[in-house]
Amino acid sequence: MSGGPALLMRLVASAYSVAEKAGAIVRKVLHSGELGIVEKTGANDLQTLADRLAQQSICASLSRRFPKITIIGEEELQAEDVREDLIETGQAEEILQKPCPAEYSGLREEELVVWVDPLDGTKEYTEGLLDNVTVLIGIAYGGKAIAGVINQPFYNYQLGEGANLGRTMWGMLGLGAFGFQLQEVPGDRRIITTTRSHSNKLVIDCVDAMEPHEVIRVGGAGNKIIQLVEGKASAYVFASIGCKKWDTCAPEAILHAVGGKLTDIHGNAYCYDANVKHMNSAGVLATLRNHEYYVSRVPQSVLQALKSD
Repeated sequence: MSGGPALLMRLVASAYSVAEKAGAIVRKVLHSGELGIVEKTGANDLQTLADRLAQQSICASLSRRFPKITIIGEEELQAEDVREDLIETGQAEEILQKPCPAEYSGLREEELVVWVDPLDGTKEYTEGLLDNVTVLIGIAYGGKAIAGVINQPFYNYQLGEGANLGRTMWGMLGLGAFGFQLQEVPGDRRIITTTRSHSNKLVIDCVDAMEPHEVIRVGGAGNKIIQLVEGKASAYVFASIGCKKWDTCAPEAILHAVGGKLTDIHGNAYCYDANVKHMNSAGVLATLRNHEYYVSRVPQSVLQALKSD
């Protein structure tokens, strides 16, 4: 296909439009009042009708256009015919116009893995904490997160009736990140963002060891990375199991595209190959700057409790 946009650019352009469609589905389900909540493993691990429909929409839309790509979604859904009104065929024109980084220009579909979290922050979604909610589509090649799309379905919801809801940001290694204004926390302040509903002694000990000036407890991995790139937090610290590859693939790609870093609590990179285990067993440590400082502060007790994969 000489002359046209490279596969990766077409995939990200599709993922952008698909994420916007998923965001609209998430809003529609909320406004219907029928959330269809089921507990997966407990009260802090929920699934709603929005999770199910958004995942069907994302996976079916992408696999129809890119049939050889491996797509791994959070929700374990029965194989069934997806309603035609859930299919998104559009592609973001602004992405198709951008040049593909040379090292990715020749990629083939079968080399790519797409990690999908159709609704990150489900618990917060059910509780009305809507700014915590994101749709995450991450793209990996050679085990590395290389591109990602994050949609915030309820961005601007605090403005009330009639507000124009939602925004979508995306990023790619070697190209940069788009859809937001990059900002940093002042260098003399350490603001830690961490889990709202999955805390334990290890998490608390690790956060305390960073000697933060402030701690922000919110839901959603995607939401926490947005806090890093928009200058609301210096580091995202989660010293526990619980986070999965579909939580971190898209956010990691966007963070890395602007010079940040996401690793496990030991400072080791996560692998996003199709055959890896889904759990991020050694926690998450993400920063926009000064990653080594935060890695150096992790207590020995935490390092021993959370073994690197």
